[in-house]
Amino acid sequence: MKVSIINLSNNPTPKHQTDESAGMDLISNLDTPITIKPLERILVPTGNYISLPRGTEAQIRPRSGLAFKHGITVLNSPGTIDSDYRGEIKVLLINLSNQEFTINNGERIAQMVVSSYHSVEWEIVSELNETERGESGYGSTGIK
Repeated sequence: MKVSIINLSNNPTPKHQTDESAGMDLISNLDTPITIKPLERILVPTGNYISLPRGTEAQIRPRSGLAFKHGITVLNSPGTIDSDYRGEIKVLLINLSNQEFTINNGERIAQMVVSSYHSVEWEIVSELNETERGESGYGSTGIK
């Protein structure tokens, strides 16, 4: 799939790190470093603008290394970029650790996955079809 991109940063465009990677790393585009205090949230610019094909979205997800090693994650994960959005991609990060964390220009801060979706047309009914699971929800299948 080809996606149009404008990259106004001095960093590379998002790319897959391996041939079978689902996500592409998003890179911070900063004039000066940003320090995120514990439990603070901040919007980090990337300098990237995209035009997705109709019927697709870009999902913004945390980078596992930042989350595990530093407690930095994407707050509204996964965040969604709709196909009609033309503004700059910015990443909403939060620091869930008890230590400050500094982001510098050019650092990989999140992943972006482009996916297809289906538009839904609701059909109002009075009952739903039966399944083996039924209404069993949270924790109903156990942990082992």
